[in-house]
Amino acid sequence: VVSTQSTGDLTRPLEGDCSLELFKFDSPEGKSTFWHSSAHVLGQSLEKIYHCSLCIGPALQEGFYYDLSKTERPVSADDYETIQKVVDEIVKQKQSFDRVSVPKEKALEMFKYNKYKTEIIQSKVPDGECCSIYRCGPLIDLCRGPHVPNTGKIKAFKVTKNSSAYWLGDAQNDELQRVYGISFPDNKSFEEWEEFQRQAALRDHRVIGKNQELFFFHPLSPGSCFFLPYGARIYNKLQTMLRDEYKKRGFEEVVTPNVYNSALWEKSGHWQHYKENMFSFECDKTTFALKPMNCPGHCLMFQHRTRSYKELPIRFADFGVLHRNEAAGALTGLTRVRRFQQDDAHIFCTKEMINQEITNCLEFVQHVYGIFGFEFSLELSTRPDKFLGSIEVWDHAEDALKNALNKFGKEWKLNPGDGAFYGPKIDIHISDALKRSFQCATIQLDFQLPERFGLDFQDENGQYIRPVIIHRAILGSVERSMAILIEHTAGKWPFWLSPRQCIVLPISEKHVDYAVEVQKKLIAAGFYADVDLSDKQLKKKIPLAQTAQYNYILVVGKEESEAGTVNVRTRDNIVHGTQTVESLIVEFQKLAAEFK
Repeated sequence: VVSTQSTGDLTRPLEGDCSLELFKFDSPEGKSTFWHSSAHVLGQSLEKIYHCSLCIGPALQEGFYYDLSKTERPVSADDYETIQKVVDEIVKQKQSFDRVSVPKEKALEMFKYNKYKTEIIQSKVPDGECCSIYRCGPLIDLCRGPHVPNTGKIKAFKVTKNSSAYWLGDAQNDELQRVYGISFPDNKSFEEWEEFQRQAALRDHRVIGKNQELFFFHPLSPGSCFFLPYGARIYNKLQTMLRDEYKKRGFEEVVTPNVYNSALWEKSGHWQHYKENMFSFECDKTTFALKPMNCPGHCLMFQHRTRSYKELPIRFADFGVLHRNEAAGALTGLTRVRRFQQDDAHIFCTKEMINQEITNCLEFVQHVYGIFGFEFSLELSTRPDKFLGSIEVWDHAEDALKNALNKFGKEWKLNPGDGAFYGPKIDIHISDALKRSFQCATIQLDFQLPERFGLDFQDENGQYIRPVIIHRAILGSVERSMAILIEHTAGKWPFWLSPRQCIVLPISEKHVDYAVEVQKKLIAAGFYADVDLSDKQLKKKIPLAQTAQYNYILVVGKEESEAGTVNVRTRDNIVHGTQTVESLIVEFQKLAAEFK
């Protein structure tokens, strides 16, 4: 339930005139409250089973988790059934969620047995003020709420996984245990979720990546992907597609260093705001760091000589390697890595150019996502609590983005307080084949870095003017985009992006020479062509090639060798019949040009 601007429990009395709205599970607010309450149920069961100190238990975009202290007997998958039984009993009891407001001093006394809760109270609750506590059965927990009326509202509950974590996400703090769960208000929703999980598992990029020999990870370089030849084909093709667009859209590709003196990051503000996520080291009694982003380097590039207004806009594009020190427990396949590349670009322009440049960026996004068949939505993320610069400058930047979004004409929504520390941004969320939402592209307006670096250009009167920077990425991390594409396509790559565009199958050893000749012609034409030189029979070669997701399977025998042709079929067993290699190349060229 929400009254005016505050969200509260359904059972909490209204304290004044207000507008009233009730949230069900199908709303974001309803899901968040339901899953937050479910986290308390999970916390109560963990406390009972492990006699642990509970830490925090938030709702997530899907489900929830609860962190707990290290215990003599660590949590494992073998315990899920035991946890489930305790949860079922809590739900059966229909325990109410009762809210109490207590002074800070009283709260510290109540939670003196739990150092994590007392740290939250000390850091979050001002002296002399009160904080809210919720009681649910024997569990008394520090919490702002709101909650569902009682635990009986939870009709389906499942522990999904467990992992390690750190207190407050900082590797310098205590190591914790984390238990994840999901819950629903009815069994039908739970069954639908389970079916969705089954479908998602079939598309898991880590499984497909292994089966198709695209990539792997190794403990000797955690969070850094090894792209095998077939995977590198996709990775490079994505970059090639963007490079072709850069030529049409006025971007100039640059190459910048991987390592910088920490003085650069101090100047940019990243050292103060992002240091814990950077890999740093000492060299020649000086601190250096691997770059986690390209923008400061591009500022140096802009600044290295005097710039004229006639040069603007300057659009630098950079596929440089980036490193970010993600927590070990957060590393997940290609979606969360430590070493990656972005389709990163920075546009240096005048204030008068902002609207057109932002519009150009949005049209670029629309073009690229259209190629992949992605639907997308737009969000304007505004000034966060921690930010650089003045509020006046921020307001001007936010107004500029609003104007550009309105001009673009696609519906957008506001995401208050989620901007970057240096400027507001437009976040673009895509939906894949399973209707899952991912944030990849971002367009950020930055008035701060030009100030911090003292960037300027000469106008037509010889006056030095401060430029504006637009940060722009479309795929974002190429690694993460590749993971999304693998799951979006379920590994059935469109021809233009496929690492296995075709394979030549000789019927017998007599036709191997011709098969290799066909392969060489296709490779010379710019396509990925393999040849199966094994002694397997054709009836076995064809299904193996189809399972490997070769888009086209070219069978050659005596007749094809003599006529200079191939017998063509697809991975879906659609037989196209006999055609010349030359006509097939023309067909392939058309497919590639049309991104099919």
